[in-house]
Amino acid sequence: MPIVFAIVDDGEPLTVYWAVDRKPKRSTELQRLRNISVNPHVELVADGYDEDWERLWWVRAAGTSRTVEDANESARALAALTTKYPQYARSPPDGPTVAIDVAEITGWQAAPDATG
Repeated sequence: MPIVFAIVDDGEPLTVYWAVDRKPKRSTELQRLRNISVNPHVELVADGYDEDWERLWWVRAAGTSRTVEDANESARALAALTTKYPQYARSPPDGPTVAIDVAEITGWQAAPDATG
């Protein structure tokens, strides 16, 4: 499922954050939160598509997810999300914040300058 996320690199491990925000959802009991409580091993994929297939690329981050409980970590995560997504400054996420502690990053690009 698509998410908005921010990367925080405070050393090892690299951490990716996302939060349950105010965008309309069918329910506040999100299946994705139930899924990570049962199996915290996740993968996040970001990709770039272009009609010119020489510009295609993808990056996959695999790691362990967790709901952020620490107030300081949550504040850092929300600051990173707000910096990346100005909409969050006007309407901050009010649901849980999730961290993905990245263990492995892999990727591919069609040509050396594909992400350019």
